[in-house]
Amino acid sequence: MRNPFRRWGWTRRGAGGPEQRDLGVNDVSWPTDDLASPVAMSEHGALRLTPVFAAGRALASSVASLPIRQYRRTGEERMRLPLAALFRNPASQGTIDDWLWRAMLSLVYRGNAVGLVMERDWLEYPTRIEWLNPADVGVQDTMPLGARGSFTDPVWTYAGVEVPSHDIVHIPWMTMPGRVWGLSPIAAYAVTTSVGLAAQRFIDDYFRAGGQPPGHFRNTAQTVEQKDAGIIKRRLVQSIRSHEPIVYGKDWEYQPITISVQEAQFCETQRLTATQIAAIYGIPPEKIGGETGGSYTYSSPEQRQIEFIQDALLPYLVKLENHLSELLPRGQYIKFNADALIRIDLAARMDAYEKGRLIGLWNLDEIRAKEDEPPLPNGQGQDYTPLPIQAGANITVPQIRSDRDDPGLHLIKTPRGNHG
Repeated sequence: MRNPFRRWGWTRRGAGGPEQRDLGVNDVSWPTDDLASPVAMSEHGALRLTPVFAAGRALASSVASLPIRQYRRTGEERMRLPLAALFRNPASQGTIDDWLWRAMLSLVYRGNAVGLVMERDWLEYPTRIEWLNPADVGVQDTMPLGARGSFTDPVWTYAGVEVPSHDIVHIPWMTMPGRVWGLSPIAAYAVTTSVGLAAQRFIDDYFRAGGQPPGHFRNTAQTVEQKDAGIIKRRLVQSIRSHEPIVYGKDWEYQPITISVQEAQFCETQRLTATQIAAIYGIPPEKIGGETGGSYTYSSPEQRQIEFIQDALLPYLVKLENHLSELLPRGQYIKFNADALIRIDLAARMDAYEKGRLIGLWNLDEIRAKEDEPPLPNGQGQDYTPLPIQAGANITVPQIRSDRDDPGLHLIKTPRGNHG
């Protein structure tokens, strides 16, 4: 069979030493709880649970919607650059948004985003990277330190074919010391997902049974054989599910086991599961169907969004920025503009713009660009001079008064700490 990866110089692994065996996901799996149902162990099964799907959607969509900026740092100075080819057209399918979606979903559900470098420029910097399904990726990282297949020299395979490490872009979610492969949230918290799926199955069975759980149906005058009992039971269940009246014989007695959804604590279980999944990902629980108590309930939507960025998104953004910046020439890096997720009203934006222009933080063209307006003609909007200085006003340094001093004595703290 022709090796489909021959043009990259990859080789299929043969038998021989410990590092020569085929490496699958079982070689890098993390221990899981035996109490979890098998369906909860994979992302395909876990995604049947609404909070799991909602968590991935919230994180991936937020990161994918952020603008990317590229810079070069020289000493203390920073210069903005045009985006590299990798961030303009990073993959053969879709746009940069789709590319970031795939990377984030791998991180959120599998705990690892693994990319394969498909194309490079003339300086050997990647220009196209395809994210692989982590289920098809293997890595040997358990050999003694320094040996091939160890933490410092891992051996990667994709679909049983060895891949050179320099062609792999690996972004782990959380790693233990001495390991390369990241911890999978789905596998680590499979019991939490399993409980939620069990609750969903319970409510599904409840309503499929016409809203009534199973009960007792017995004959008080004669003994019913097992064969006849099966026929009677099927007819009873069919009648209940179709919401049709049950026709009794003269000796039949039906007694349902009455238990309400409230008594089964279905809603509480669902909310608790959503809250626990939110805690795993650092997401505000109400975003995925959980419940938040305390003063958080009374905070503003803007404040909640800021907390969502800081607690949930920022760790992912920093990780993506650091790993993707390693693919650029030295001194260059990328940054996600997380401020784009904070949508404030017009009055608040104008107030922020006014203060920024007042102290010379922004010029008029930058403020106009934030509102998708063109720059002023003839470079009129390029001035950064603070407005008081521009108007010819004198700026005095505010006096810092000590609260511990006598209220009638105003003391100014000098740089040397003396008072006068």
